[in-house]
Amino acid sequence: MMMMMMMNMWWKWKACSNSILLLLLMLIMLLAMIDGGCGMKLELIHRNSPNNNETSTSLVERITELYERDMVRQQHMIYRRLRHTHSHSTRRKDRETATSIAMRIRSAADYGRGEYFVRVKVGTPGQNFRLFVDTGSDLTWTKCRYHCKTTNCKSLPVRLVQGEGRLINNKRVFRADFSSTFNTIPCSSPMCKIGLSHFFSLATCRNPTDPCFYDYGYMEGSRIIGFFANETVSVNLTNGRKEKLQNVLVGCTEYMEGDFRAADGVLGLGFSKYSFTAHLVEEFGAKFSYCLVDHLSPRNVSSYLLFGHVIVGTKLLSNKQYTKLVLANELGSLYGVSVSDISIGGVLLKIPSQVWDVNLGGGTVLDSGTSLTYLSAQAYDLVMAALLKSVSKLQRLSVDGVPFEYCFNSTGFDESLVPRLRVHFTDGARFEPPVKSYIIDVAMETKCLGFVSSEWPAPSVIGNIMQQNHLWEFDLEQSTLGFAPSTCT
Repeated sequence: MMMMMMMNMWWKWKACSNSILLLLLMLIMLLAMIDGGCGMKLELIHRNSPNNNETSTSLVERITELYERDMVRQQHMIYRRLRHTHSHSTRRKDRETATSIAMRIRSAADYGRGEYFVRVKVGTPGQNFRLFVDTGSDLTWTKCRYHCKTTNCKSLPVRLVQGEGRLINNKRVFRADFSSTFNTIPCSSPMCKIGLSHFFSLATCRNPTDPCFYDYGYMEGSRIIGFFANETVSVNLTNGRKEKLQNVLVGCTEYMEGDFRAADGVLGLGFSKYSFTAHLVEEFGAKFSYCLVDHLSPRNVSSYLLFGHVIVGTKLLSNKQYTKLVLANELGSLYGVSVSDISIGGVLLKIPSQVWDVNLGGGTVLDSGTSLTYLSAQAYDLVMAALLKSVSKLQRLSVDGVPFEYCFNSTGFDESLVPRLRVHFTDGARFEPPVKSYIIDVAMETKCLGFVSSEWPAPSVIGNIMQQNHLWEFDLEQSTLGFAPSTCT
């Protein structure tokens, strides 16, 4: 019966086609019926299965290979989907799925500073510089020396350099004259008079050929004076290649007041139209991230500052959480977060709500350029009182030169007895820093409660020591902040 049925099928198929494909289909159906079922059953063997004789690597090597293939596959699928749904996308849309900028970020502890820095090349040919990473400011600048190329142009106005600062004359300085891509921004241009006004540009021109000068101040009292230019900045990409970023707004700083010994300038990552971050949005997407290693790490220990949507693998110690970024006019170009309270040992401190309200002069910002964590007096008093209970039995010390109210002899200190501090965000996310981020080593056998009180009204500041050993991911398009504890490796 079975043979008759097969012969009938054969003559019908032959009348329609002599295709080899139909012969294969007939063979498969015959095998399926012989097996006693009405469907097709094929054995699937994983490429890393022990039954696959082509596989001879160890389990660890197999898992590693599997992960690497999966990552390549995922990126390829995302890329294809975006190409399909946005066939008329700009160059940035294609680039954001392809690669990212990767800068190694290091602690400046070896230089006696509390900031973090990256190394970049500025100009053509590139000159190497060490720049502080600062999410709390907009201007990217280097110590600089420049001779105007026109007869009527002077460099710095004499009236600006009568303070207690100094002209730049050290060896590590950007020699703008040696760069073929250095282009000053004219003082008489609309960009100087209007666009750069929030950068403290000095739009009063002595001569039409003068560059656009700035007199830029920082919150801690430092001051720099120089002029604006467009320049090429060379960076490394996550795919191993190098990229030349053209027409990046940079400051050529010729005079300064304050301590910038450990760095040659600042990489301004603030949320503004002309910051370094804003320049990269068009090419790499509106996302950047960093992971800050322990603030006492030597300079040979590093992690990454990344711009773009392809993230270099960083080991996370728990799932990533997300909270809203507050990008409000009241905070200028600072990155704010919406805090609702702080708890110590699981107990909410019931800090007055106006402390966290940006519309009432409060709020909270995340700042990589500030080392310590500042709390307005109402929050500070409650946090300090709750933490003091765990260290009050240890000998209190007076330490000259530190801004902390309470320091103690750490002999016999047991970190496990310290109640955990958590920052609670209004949307339910919670940030729990390690104890070492708020009970800080300041000297041999000496620790301090690492908070500083700030006068009201002012936003509270989560500084870089509190941020250490965490991945922070800023998505400027979605206005979200992702974070998770990490080894930063």
